Amino acid sequence: MDGNSERLLTPGEVAALFRVDPKTVTRWAASGRISSIRTPGGHRRFRESEVHALLRGDAHSATDGQAVAAAVDRYAG
Repeated sequence: MDGNSERLLTPGEVAALFRVDPKTVTRWAASGRISSIRTPGGHRRFRESEVHALLRGDAHSATDGQAVAAAVDRYAG
């Protein structure tokens, strides 16, 4: 899938996958633990491939290995 047609997830959808509150996902994005895209209305969206890479603990598929490790550590702990 190319970058323009990849599915984007809402904070609520990401939160459900990680079993955390949507505000936690927003904090992860604000601190750089997961990258986000802003819609024209200012809402955050997350690349589905990056979210699934985080769930797998696959640092190579996500954007920043340290950010991925931090997010996964926080999720696991």
